[in-house]
Amino acid sequence: MTRGSERPRLVPMSTSSGADREHPTSGGPGAEHRIPRRSRGLRHPGAESAPTRRREWETPTTALSAPGTDEPDAVTDTLARRGANPPEVPSRVALPEPPRHRTGPAEQRTRPVPARPERAAWAPADPTTPTPAGGAARRSAPAARRPDDDLDVLGGLGAPRSEEPADDRPAGRRRMVWPIVAAVLVLALAGGAFFARDLWGVVFPPDFDGPGSGHVVVQVADGDSTRDIGESLVTAGVVASARGFGQAAEDDPRGRGIQPGYYDMARQMSAAGAVGRMLDPASRLGRLEVRGGTQLDDTAGVGNARVPGVLSLISEATCVVEDSGQRRCTSVDDLRRVMATTDPAQLGVPDWALDGVRRALPERRLEGLVAPGTYDVRPGADAASALTTVVRTSAETLEAAGLVTKAAANDVTPYQALIVGSIAEREGIESDFRRITRVVYNRLPIPMRLQMDSTINYPLDRQTLLTTPVDRAAPGPYNTYLNFGLPPTPIGAVSTPALTAALSPEVGGWVYFVKCEKDGASCFAVSPEEHDANRRLAQARGVY
Repeated sequence: MTRGSERPRLVPMSTSSGADREHPTSGGPGAEHRIPRRSRGLRHPGAESAPTRRREWETPTTALSAPGTDEPDAVTDTLARRGANPPEVPSRVALPEPPRHRTGPAEQRTRPVPARPERAAWAPADPTTPTPAGGAARRSAPAARRPDDDLDVLGGLGAPRSEEPADDRPAGRRRMVWPIVAAVLVLALAGGAFFARDLWGVVFPPDFDGPGSGHVVVQVADGDSTRDIGESLVTAGVVASARGFGQAAEDDPRGRGIQPGYYDMARQMSAAGAVGRMLDPASRLGRLEVRGGTQLDDTAGVGNARVPGVLSLISEATCVVEDSGQRRCTSVDDLRRVMATTDPAQLGVPDWALDGVRRALPERRLEGLVAPGTYDVRPGADAASALTTVVRTSAETLEAAGLVTKAAANDVTPYQALIVGSIAEREGIESDFRRITRVVYNRLPIPMRLQMDSTINYPLDRQTLLTTPVDRAAPGPYNTYLNFGLPPTPIGAVSTPALTAALSPEVGGWVYFVKCEKDGASCFAVSPEEHDANRRLAQARGVY
């Protein structure tokens, strides 16, 4: 490849500034204009010992193409044209071989040449560079930043250098750290305040002073824990905190004895006062207890005593105390009216009892459907709600005893088995229940009248077993001296033992029995003769 005269002058690869060397000006033809070589170019390792060879090596070279030509000029190309053999110069980074054909504007393939090249930091000092007095080369101060200073030596193949002084970076980081530290401290203080407040509430829960005032009804559901009870009291405004109530309950030896039900409480009571009030039976509301043999209506007891019936017990359970101290209750008359006029199914009567209940007298249709046990009625409830609550709860108890599944074994319906059990409940003591029910089942298919004094006394609201000839001669659906078969309804509440006896009677041929013992036990007989003997024995003992 030949070198034309139109080619531009190439950049010398020398560390010297070029000012200490004489050279002709660029005005004349053929004049050689030398430009100071960049400090980052290649150096001849033997420059000091062979000046001639150094000068030949320092002939202007470049790897750039002239504008408007496609012929690339590499370093080796220039040396070849001058007839010089390039020295073997060790390089820190191998220069890639440039492509043979380049296209595009020359300005896109060239780099600006700095006006004052700076010696690379790793290169040895040029012996031609003047040094200050004293002999040692003085390090120059950092020069102003140039566009190509981000590129390392040898054509920019190295990593860019940071222009920020090393001493300034930690200061900047410190300026960013302080706001973060301040924010963390603020959050820590806020969290500590919230934690301290919660901890204070745990150690010293809020509490009211004194017994409180007014009246409020609070319900304790079955399975409620002490904490659940405390939360219900807080909601009702009775105590200040559930934790305080829980601590007061733990301090009281009876604190865990609070039973499910309704309680008459005051507003803003102390936690200890609330615990003590809930343990007082007088504070219970809505609670009624039905015993075996209890009828719907009140009955005459010994002397002038009156035994409350189921309707009276329900009426009492509906009572609620107003803030004024006045008690408000649902009356017995309201209960009886709703019982007589409301469809039994709407009052919770189960399907297996609906036919018998609808055929009964309206004022007695719910007899026997309220089993013995304890019930909780919402204080202030109306008649329909109170009756429905009690009847549905009782039906679950009766069905759990096997009334529906076992009645057919004795050729009776569940409702009829309930009637048989109610007769055994009123006629004898528990030890005789199974034989009494056997007497009833033995008489029904004969047919033979039951002749039970208990059925005669039932509509008369008497609990005694003694009857007069006038009583036994009075007609009525419950007179088993005149009528065959069972009475239309049970004659009282049927306890679990009496119900079990009606479902599983004792095996025997008895068709007679009479009370012959002072403890209430009866003597049973198969024949009329045996029965007469037992009656005489009872009279001799003063029982009959």
